[in-house]
Amino acid sequence: MSLQRMLNLHYVLVLVLCVSASEDFDWTKNERGSFYYGTFPTGFSWGAGGSAYQTEGAWDKDGKGMSIWDVFAHKKGKIFLNDTADHSCEGYYKFKDDITLMKDMKFNHYRFSISWPRIFPNGIKADHINEKGIKYYDDLINMLLDNNITPIVTLYHWDLPQVLQEKYGGWQNVSMVNYFNDFANLCFERFGDRVKYWITFNNPWSSAVEGYETGEHAPGLKLRGTGAYKAAHHIIKAHAKVWHTYDTQWRSKQKGLVGISLLADWGEPVDIINQRDIEAAERYVQFYMGWFATPIFNGDYPQVMKDYIGRKSAQQGLGTSRLPVFSSQEKSYIKGTCDFLGIGHFTTRYITQKNYPSGRGNSYFTDRDLVELVDPRWPDPGSEWLYSVPWGFRRLLNYIKTQYGNPMIYVTENGVSEKVQRCTDLCDDWRMQYFKDYINEMLKALKDGVNVKGYTAWSLLDKFEWDEGFSERFGLFYVDFLNKNKPRYPKASVQYYKRIISSNGFPNQREVESWKRKATETCSSSNQLLAADPLTSHMEMVTEIVVPTVCTLCILLAAVFLMFLLRGRF
Repeated sequence: MSLQRMLNLHYVLVLVLCVSASEDFDWTKNERGSFYYGTFPTGFSWGAGGSAYQTEGAWDKDGKGMSIWDVFAHKKGKIFLNDTADHSCEGYYKFKDDITLMKDMKFNHYRFSISWPRIFPNGIKADHINEKGIKYYDDLINMLLDNNITPIVTLYHWDLPQVLQEKYGGWQNVSMVNYFNDFANLCFERFGDRVKYWITFNNPWSSAVEGYETGEHAPGLKLRGTGAYKAAHHIIKAHAKVWHTYDTQWRSKQKGLVGISLLADWGEPVDIINQRDIEAAERYVQFYMGWFATPIFNGDYPQVMKDYIGRKSAQQGLGTSRLPVFSSQEKSYIKGTCDFLGIGHFTTRYITQKNYPSGRGNSYFTDRDLVELVDPRWPDPGSEWLYSVPWGFRRLLNYIKTQYGNPMIYVTENGVSEKVQRCTDLCDDWRMQYFKDYINEMLKALKDGVNVKGYTAWSLLDKFEWDEGFSERFGLFYVDFLNKNKPRYPKASVQYYKRIISSNGFPNQREVESWKRKATETCSSSNQLLAADPLTSHMEMVTEIVVPTVCTLCILLAAVFLMFLLRGRF
């Protein structure tokens, strides 16, 4: 056989191996089959989560420094009804009570974040380490472990120290990479003997886009077309540096894992056989999750981002792309820095192509050349962005499997809110239905071969919901924010999720159908009002007594007020 022929054969063999190794996602396949009864693998981890700024309160206590969210929320007009998280759930003081709730539900894990300014009040290790902050997280971690609950710890859930924003411009400045690494390294040093699951960043998409592009979130900057890309670039570098720090200094001793949690809503083509719609949907996912996942798994930004942003930048007369560039050394340094992928998923959009002329101004959103649509038939519990579309979850998980080589996945956020102000219905049948449908689609994805290891309901408690203040409630437990003691009351979904956990899935139709009925009967049979005495420190009402609705009280008060008005009129 000639040398040329041998080379040709070798080339064909390599090509065949490459093709077989990189399975393409099938956009035309969209199974929306019936409910699947079955259970999760032994050892599957169940839990719930929250974050420091949203739940802890104690915003200026025990040496904690100011975060960008402390400053942002105190500016009038930034948050709905000018709410702040100054007190929120008072989790800083009530964490023992909350762990009692988790123990009763038989959680395997609890996901929380460490407040950077509670540890480094000025953001910088050399300035000051706040030992009272260290002690708080020590006590939290120790009590979780004492109750056989695994801590999953997020290092950055949006609360950047305000000093770093003022001095350096926050994530617009590459110096954040080293400052964040110093913070993470101290956390590994102080907590890593007990914490084995670390998440570097929670949903960096929101930090970048809503913090530095639209200004909806702290620090509230509107650097359209550049700010989000620059912030994301530095966040990705910071993630990689922290992963390498753990890998070289701590992994051999502590045996832990370091990942990242990405928000990943699904984008479905309006027409699954229309190539333009398929490409637009792919673009939606790549500009969303792929923006961060593709560099971390493959070493560089998605090609479609480089193409679209580069072309639009050129049309605007710019000499270089608005999307920053990784050097070849940075690409190899970033690639592979993920022991597990955390996925936060809530909803789905239909996607179709739409061209935005470059003359209309540049922004992250117009760079994508697409439109997001919703089906009016999709259930909508009230939050304007969150529709229940469970089949999109399975699609997303399968996409991750084919796109990134089937990584280990932990679902780090999944849940549904209700849009309320001061009233709520504790018989949250829509949340029970949401959990049932979405968890079942995750079970189907496991059956498809997706490597999902755990599920985190979002969230344990009602809490501060960023620019929406307290008007949206995601919690399994209702928190009475008007009461200084911030008592927790179980919603019906507590009982429902507890049954999923105890059964490790959905064993059979007869049993599953009874869960919702029993949970609803429990809360419907009670005539108590939420204004009743708060829960005792021992949480005696933990999950068996569900008070039906504070709206009952609101309606009664409104009726009395109306009666007095009518009497005065006539």
